[in-house]
Amino acid sequence: MNITKPTLAILGGSGDLGGGLAFRWARAGYSIIIGSRNADKAGEAAAKLAGRGVVGSVRGLDNVAAAAAGDIVVLTVPFANQAPTLEAVRAALQGKTLIDVTVPLVPPKVGTVQLPAGGSAGQHAQNLLGDGVRVVSAFQNVAAAQVDDPDHDPDCDVLVCGDDAEACQQVLALVAAAGMKGWHAGPIANAAAAEALTSVLITLNRRYKIPGAGLRITGSPQA
Repeated sequence: MNITKPTLAILGGSGDLGGGLAFRWARAGYSIIIGSRNADKAGEAAAKLAGRGVVGSVRGLDNVAAAAAGDIVVLTVPFANQAPTLEAVRAALQGKTLIDVTVPLVPPKVGTVQLPAGGSAGQHAQNLLGDGVRVVSAFQNVAAAQVDDPDHDPDCDVLVCGDDAEACQQVLALVAAAGMKGWHAGPIANAAAAEALTSVLITLNRRYKIPGAGLRITGSPQA
Protein backbone atom coordinates (compact mmCIF):
# COMPACT_ATOMS: atom_id res chain seq x y z
CA MET A 1 0.00 0.00 0.00
CA ASN A 2 1.27 3.44 -0.95
CA ILE A 3 1.35 5.71 2.11
CA THR A 4 1.75 9.42 1.47
CA LYS A 5 4.43 10.96 3.65
CA PRO A 6 3.55 14.24 5.40
CA THR A 7 5.18 17.45 4.26
CA LEU A 8 7.59 18.67 6.93
CA ALA A 9 8.10 22.40 7.54
CA ILE A 10 11.27 23.12 9.52
CA LEU A 11 11.32 26.58 11.07
CA GLY A 12 14.96 27.46 11.59
CA GLY A 13 15.90 24.92 8.94
CA SER A 14 18.78 27.09 7.78
CA GLY A 15 20.58 26.39 11.08
CA ASP A 16 22.83 23.44 11.92
CA LEU A 17 20.41 21.05 13.63
CA GLY A 18 17.40 22.05 11.54
CA GLY A 19 19.44 21.66 8.38
CA GLY A 20 20.69 18.26 9.47
CA LEU A 21 17.20 16.98 10.21
CA ALA A 22 15.97 18.40 6.90
CA PHE A 23 18.72 16.52 5.09
CA ARG A 24 17.92 13.19 6.76
CA TRP A 25 14.19 13.46 6.14
CA ALA A 26 14.61 14.65 2.55
CA ARG A 27 16.97 11.73 1.96
CA ALA A 28 14.22 9.44 3.31
CA GLY A 29 11.77 10.79 0.72
CA TYR A 30 9.87 13.44 2.71
CA SER A 31 8.93 16.75 1.10
CA ILE A 32 10.69 19.50 3.03
CA ILE A 33 9.93 23.18 3.48
CA ILE A 34 12.76 25.21 4.98
CA GLY A 35 11.40 28.10 7.04
CA SER A 36 13.29 31.22 8.05
CA ARG A 37 12.46 34.78 9.08
CA ASN A 38 13.97 35.76 5.73
CA ALA A 39 12.48 34.02 2.68
CA ASP A 40 15.66 34.56 0.64
CA LYS A 41 17.76 32.85 3.32
CA ALA A 42 15.28 29.98 3.38
CA GLY A 43 15.53 29.68 -0.39
CA GLU A 44 19.32 29.56 -0.25
CA ALA A 45 19.22 26.82 2.41
CA ALA A 46 16.70 24.84 0.34
CA ALA A 47 18.87 25.08 -2.79
CA LYS A 48 21.89 23.89 -0.84
CA LEU A 49 19.92 20.94 0.55
CA ALA A 50 18.55 20.00 -2.88
CA GLY A 51 22.12 20.00 -4.16
CA ARG A 52 23.00 17.15 -1.78
CA GLY A 53 21.11 14.66 -3.95
CA VAL A 54 18.12 14.08 -1.66
CA VAL A 55 15.02 12.17 -2.73
CA GLY A 56 12.26 14.41 -1.38
CA SER A 57 11.35 17.81 -2.82
CA VAL A 58 12.77 20.87 -1.06
CA ARG A 59 11.70 24.51 -1.07
CA GLY A 60 12.18 27.58 1.11
CA LEU A 61 9.59 29.99 2.52
CA ASP A 62 9.32 32.52 5.30
CA ASN A 63 8.30 31.03 8.65
CA VAL A 64 4.61 31.95 8.46
CA ALA A 65 4.17 30.56 4.95
CA ALA A 66 6.18 27.45 5.85
CA ALA A 67 4.06 26.76 8.93
CA ALA A 68 0.90 27.12 6.87
CA ALA A 69 2.13 24.77 4.14
CA GLY A 70 3.56 22.00 6.35
CA ASP A 71 1.57 19.01 7.60
CA ILE A 72 3.96 18.66 10.56
CA VAL A 73 5.99 21.65 11.71
CA VAL A 74 9.39 21.44 13.40
CA LEU A 75 10.78 24.31 15.49
CA THR A 76 14.60 24.38 15.59
CA VAL A 77 15.36 27.96 16.65
CA PRO A 78 17.42 29.18 19.63
CA PHE A 79 15.57 29.52 22.93
CA ALA A 80 15.59 33.32 22.71
CA ASN A 81 13.65 33.09 19.43
CA GLN A 82 11.16 30.43 20.50
CA ALA A 83 8.36 32.64 21.81
CA PRO A 84 8.43 35.32 19.06
CA THR A 85 8.57 32.65 16.35
CA LEU A 86 5.63 30.73 17.82
CA GLU A 87 3.59 33.89 18.28
CA ALA A 88 4.12 34.75 14.61
CA VAL A 89 2.97 31.32 13.37
CA ARG A 90 0.38 30.45 16.04
CA ALA A 91 -2.63 30.73 13.72
CA ALA A 92 -0.97 28.61 11.03
CA LEU A 93 -0.20 25.82 13.53
CA GLN A 94 -3.76 25.21 14.72
CA GLY A 95 -4.82 21.60 14.18
CA LYS A 96 -1.25 20.45 13.50
CA THR A 97 1.58 18.69 15.29
CA LEU A 98 4.54 20.85 16.30
CA ILE A 99 7.85 19.17 17.09
CA ASP A 100 9.65 21.49 19.49
CA VAL A 101 13.43 21.00 19.50
CA THR A 102 14.10 24.06 21.65
CA VAL A 103 16.68 23.81 24.42
CA PRO A 104 16.67 26.55 27.11
CA LEU A 105 20.39 27.32 26.97
CA VAL A 106 21.34 30.68 28.46
CA PRO A 107 24.79 31.87 27.27
CA PRO A 108 27.44 32.02 28.46
CA LYS A 109 26.66 29.25 30.98
CA VAL A 110 25.27 26.74 28.49
CA GLY A 111 26.75 23.88 30.53
CA THR A 112 24.54 24.78 33.50
CA VAL A 113 20.90 23.65 33.61
CA GLN A 114 18.63 26.72 33.51
CA LEU A 115 15.06 25.62 32.88
CA PRO A 116 12.51 28.40 32.27
CA ALA A 117 9.54 29.30 34.41
CA GLY A 118 6.81 26.77 33.77
CA GLY A 119 9.22 23.85 33.72
CA SER A 120 10.47 23.52 30.14
CA ALA A 121 10.57 25.10 26.71
CA GLY A 122 8.27 22.35 25.46
CA GLN A 123 5.68 23.10 28.12
CA HIS A 124 6.00 26.80 27.35
CA ALA A 125 5.28 26.08 23.67
CA GLN A 126 2.18 24.05 24.55
CA ASN A 127 0.92 26.75 26.92
CA LEU A 128 1.51 29.50 24.36
CA LEU A 129 -0.13 27.66 21.45
CA GLY A 130 -3.08 26.17 23.32
CA ASP A 131 -4.90 22.86 22.97
CA GLY A 132 -5.39 23.32 19.24
CA VAL A 133 -1.75 22.42 18.60
CA ARG A 134 -0.25 19.06 19.54
CA VAL A 135 3.22 19.92 20.83
CA VAL A 136 5.79 17.12 20.99
CA SER A 137 9.27 17.71 22.40
CA ALA A 138 12.17 15.77 20.79
CA PHE A 139 15.76 15.83 19.47
CA GLN A 140 17.22 17.95 22.30
CA ASN A 141 20.09 15.54 22.98
CA VAL A 142 21.36 15.03 19.42
CA ALA A 143 24.63 16.58 18.22
CA ALA A 144 23.98 18.71 15.13
CA ALA A 145 27.23 17.64 13.44
CA GLN A 146 26.26 13.98 13.74
CA VAL A 147 22.79 14.59 12.31
CA ASP A 148 24.31 16.34 9.29
CA ASP A 149 26.86 13.56 8.64
CA PRO A 150 25.62 11.53 5.64
CA ASP A 151 27.91 8.59 6.36
CA HIS A 152 26.96 7.84 9.97
CA ASP A 153 23.72 7.71 11.94
CA PRO A 154 23.91 9.65 15.23
CA ASP A 155 25.08 7.54 18.17
CA CYS A 156 22.12 8.69 20.23
CA ASP A 157 18.57 7.77 21.24
CA VAL A 158 15.79 10.37 21.20
CA LEU A 159 13.34 11.06 24.03
CA VAL A 160 9.88 12.01 22.74
CA CYS A 161 7.51 13.80 25.14
CA GLY A 162 3.96 14.96 24.47
CA ASP A 163 0.39 14.85 25.74
CA ASP A 164 -1.11 13.44 22.52
CA ALA A 165 -0.32 9.75 21.90
CA GLU A 166 -1.00 9.89 18.15
CA ALA A 167 1.27 12.90 17.69
CA CYS A 168 4.04 11.15 19.63
CA GLN A 169 3.72 8.15 17.31
CA GLN A 170 4.11 10.46 14.32
CA VAL A 171 7.31 11.84 15.81
CA LEU A 172 8.66 8.39 16.68
CA ALA A 173 8.26 7.47 12.99
CA LEU A 174 10.24 10.57 12.01
CA VAL A 175 12.97 9.72 14.53
CA ALA A 176 13.32 6.32 12.86
CA ALA A 177 13.35 7.93 9.41
CA ALA A 178 16.25 10.09 10.59
CA GLY A 179 18.23 6.97 11.54
CA MET A 180 17.75 7.02 15.31
CA LYS A 181 15.86 5.10 18.00
CA GLY A 182 13.04 7.01 19.66
CA TRP A 183 11.38 6.43 23.03
CA HIS A 184 8.00 7.78 24.12
CA ALA A 185 9.09 9.29 27.43
CA GLY A 186 5.76 10.55 28.74
CA PRO A 187 3.82 13.84 28.74
CA ILE A 188 5.11 17.23 27.69
CA ALA A 189 5.93 17.96 31.36
CA ASN A 190 8.71 15.37 31.09
CA ALA A 191 10.43 17.45 28.41
CA ALA A 192 12.17 19.23 31.28
CA ALA A 193 14.37 16.16 31.80
CA ALA A 194 15.49 15.94 28.17
CA GLU A 195 16.12 19.69 27.98
CA ALA A 196 18.18 19.64 31.17
CA LEU A 197 20.27 16.74 29.86
CA THR A 198 21.52 18.92 27.01
CA SER A 199 23.54 21.08 29.42
CA VAL A 200 24.88 17.91 31.06
CA LEU A 201 25.98 16.56 27.67
CA ILE A 202 27.64 19.87 26.79
CA THR A 203 29.60 19.66 30.05
CA LEU A 204 30.68 16.09 29.24
CA ASN A 205 31.75 17.13 25.75
CA ARG A 206 33.98 19.83 27.17
CA ARG A 207 35.42 17.87 30.08
CA TYR A 208 36.14 14.63 28.23
CA LYS A 209 36.78 16.03 24.72
CA ILE A 210 33.80 14.15 23.25
CA PRO A 211 32.77 15.43 19.79
CA GLY A 212 29.09 14.81 20.48
CA ALA A 213 27.97 12.95 23.62
CA GLY A 214 24.57 11.29 23.32
CA LEU A 215 21.99 9.38 25.31
CA ARG A 216 21.30 5.63 25.14
CA ILE A 217 18.45 3.75 26.83
CA THR A 218 19.67 0.32 27.97
CA GLY A 219 18.02 -2.76 29.40
CA SER A 220 15.17 -3.14 26.93
CA PRO A 221 14.13 -6.81 26.51
CA GLN A 222 13.69 -6.10 22.78
CA ALA A 223 17.31 -4.95 22.40
